[in-house]
Amino acid sequence: MLETAPSDDRTEPRPVYVIGAGPGGLAVAAALGARGVRAVVVEKTAEVGSSWRRHYDRLRLHTTRRLSALPGLRIPRRFGRWVARNDVVRYLEKYAEYHELELITGVEVTRIDPAPGPDGGWLLHATGGRELTASAVVVATGYNHTPHLPEWPGATEYPGTLVHASEYRDAAPYAGQDVLVVGVGNTGAEIAVDLTEGGPGRAAGRVRLAVRTAPHIVRRSTAGWPAQRTGILVRRLPVRLVDRLGALTAKLSVPDLAPYGLPRPDTGLYSRVKQGAVPVQDVGLIAAVKARAVLPVATLESFDGAEAVLADGTRITPDAVIAATGYRRGLEGLVGHLGVLDERGLPRRKGARPAAEGLFFTGYTNPISGMLRELARDAERIARVLARTRSTGGPRT
Repeated sequence: MLETAPSDDRTEPRPVYVIGAGPGGLAVAAALGARGVRAVVVEKTAEVGSSWRRHYDRLRLHTTRRLSALPGLRIPRRFGRWVARNDVVRYLEKYAEYHELELITGVEVTRIDPAPGPDGGWLLHATGGRELTASAVVVATGYNHTPHLPEWPGATEYPGTLVHASEYRDAAPYAGQDVLVVGVGNTGAEIAVDLTEGGPGRAAGRVRLAVRTAPHIVRRSTAGWPAQRTGILVRRLPVRLVDRLGALTAKLSVPDLAPYGLPRPDTGLYSRVKQGAVPVQDVGLIAAVKARAVLPVATLESFDGAEAVLADGTRITPDAVIAATGYRRGLEGLVGHLGVLDERGLPRRKGARPAAEGLFFTGYTNPISGMLRELARDAERIARVLARTRSTGGPRT
């Protein structure tokens, strides 16, 4: 639970600015407020939880309700064990209201610079010529910030529909069509299944799933035990041990899909996680592949007119291509000049470890223990560091 704030000092001239009103930003602001530190959340859109509002309709959390709540407010029991997208949005709206968070919406912070003068802090440049001076900054713009659409040769001449998965809502626009979904992460797998389950007159006519690297597939829950809890238990164990345990579990719980075009991976589950790829949680993919409703194929290499050319030389003619090809963090323009990003564009230091004095990042990992759970833990840790700094008058990192 959040600590009770000793006071509500809204006159402090230099608050902590939190950039982004998604789960991570809201959690940090609430945790700071509970410790008597004024936090102002700046959000470029008009509402909290903007990325969740854009997700496809069938999406549910792959983590349990109990292990997904942010600090200081439980997710309502009526939302069920696997919370639906719309209910996540409702929860975030209620969270901001419940904690009386100070929000500035419709304003985008475009660059962060050290504040001039001897007092330190940060100067935020925002749309409309605004300049905001902060005692500290927490960047929480999200792991899935900027959709990444590969520059496939011939894509501009492709006459069919080519969209990023961020534009997908439901199967209706693809009813009866031949659809190629590119990318077999959780988003691509779930969209492929959704296309087959659109219902009479709404389902796609054919669904192919382009696979570059065979994924690890895990059951979301086995005999009532959620995969998330296993992720929490094993995350501190040696990688090789978890790889072996993962391989054994997969053989016992996941059928061999190689005859259907989806072989088991040749690298360990946790080794893959350490490289940034979380396993695919099964929400219908196994059944769809076995029923040949979803057809795994080689990855997309290029377009040739109306044809999609696959890595194995196969040519197909889909009516639509949905690219579940991930996102970029989009931090370069904001903080790239500060030397705090690595070669992948990710913060070198995250969570309660400041990237620079008074500059924090949260939400830039993809943990198997659950994104919302880790955002909540990050929020408490960051708030403790900043509250300590405020009380002592200097950095304590």
